[in-house]
Amino acid sequence: MLGFIGLFGALALLIYLTMRGVNLLISAPLTALIAGLTNGLAFFPQTADAEQANYLTSYMNGFTGFVGSWYLMFMAGAIFGKVMEDTGAADAVSKWIVEKIGVKYAVIAVVIAAATLTYGGVSVFIVAFSVYPMAISLFKQANFPRRFIPAALGLGSVTFTMTSAGSPEIQNWIPIEYLGTSPYAGWEVSIVVAIFMAVTGCLWLNWMVKRAVKNGEYFIERTSDPISDCRALPNPLLSMIPLIIVLIISFIFHDSLGTSALIVALTAGCLAAYAVNFKYTKNVSATLGAGAMGAVIAIANTAAVVGFGGVVKVTPSFLATVDTMTSIPGSPLIGGAVAIAVIAGLTGSASGGQTIALPLLAPHYIDMGVDTDSLHRTIAIASGSLDSLPHGGYVVTTISSVCGEKHKDAYLPFGALTVIIPIVGTIIAIVLFSLGM
Repeated sequence: MLGFIGLFGALALLIYLTMRGVNLLISAPLTALIAGLTNGLAFFPQTADAEQANYLTSYMNGFTGFVGSWYLMFMAGAIFGKVMEDTGAADAVSKWIVEKIGVKYAVIAVVIAAATLTYGGVSVFIVAFSVYPMAISLFKQANFPRRFIPAALGLGSVTFTMTSAGSPEIQNWIPIEYLGTSPYAGWEVSIVVAIFMAVTGCLWLNWMVKRAVKNGEYFIERTSDPISDCRALPNPLLSMIPLIIVLIISFIFHDSLGTSALIVALTAGCLAAYAVNFKYTKNVSATLGAGAMGAVIAIANTAAVVGFGGVVKVTPSFLATVDTMTSIPGSPLIGGAVAIAVIAGLTGSASGGQTIALPLLAPHYIDMGVDTDSLHRTIAIASGSLDSLPHGGYVVTTISSVCGEKHKDAYLPFGALTVIIPIVGTIIAIVLFSLGM
């Protein structure tokens, strides 16, 4: 019992501290320590029995493993965003959008930009870096409260795109290994759910922004924002070329290079941005340096949370929770969805929830004769729900590291769109599959 109290208490404390703005480099290892010690984990590897998990190794394996896998992609994404900002491309594109579709659609424009890159194969972690400069410019011109930018980025990245049929994101591909399906599994239902999440999310987000403006909120500039001057801006259509290049290259090489395709795509995007808009550049060295430093901060915060998940997943109470979740009676679709969502919530990762639960779920449900395409789509959508609790890796990266917002200001709209809507989408998927669609 102590182990379960420690596990869920540590998670609750991490969420609380995150919402209070406590530095994740402190709160994540501290709460992970509470979870580990209450579950009987040794602190040091030297004090652990042979082959017994310990706090220090588990935390650092999670932390360093994430940094090792993602640092270059984080850096490439952060630099690309800064290059788009420095060359004036972000401002040019955003100004063109405002002129063509109107200020009132600025929020939807950010969602569409994020969705396009996500469905094109750019990792959700990197999309925020890439789209943020344009989002800042759009929200500034529209005079919308900047605390809604993370919600717009999240809606476009981790709802109707990340887990939909055909998506090149890893959350749609992990089930293939265990279920023998394809990326297009359950595509008919996926289309319905994706449309629901996109339309509902955009309407809800617009309503929240309008209500905030009506209550007197507005865009507040910061010293860290791009300097607002009257400099000439590049051609907006030419400024879109780097974004298009990133999209095309990541899509073409995703299958052969995996996530490494992002490094190629984003590097090509940076070169393209300088090639077409070099004369509008302000300071190349400062831009590259700022991008690199931004990447370090972002990946450190995210890795701190991943380290927490690394400790959690080796605790006896977590293993018991996984066993309980994967043994839920009734419809395999309901059991699979609940199991994946809960485990993703505990680890703060959609892909983590899938990789932990699927090896246990898949053989059991396949033996039951469940339709694997239906199961694939259901658990993919479900994985993108509770993973977006305040401590989630993507949440921390987008809200704190990329957008520089406080959780207490930005998380409520973010959570509404990235937790509640995917939960409803999962329910819709289960109902439609149960009806034979």
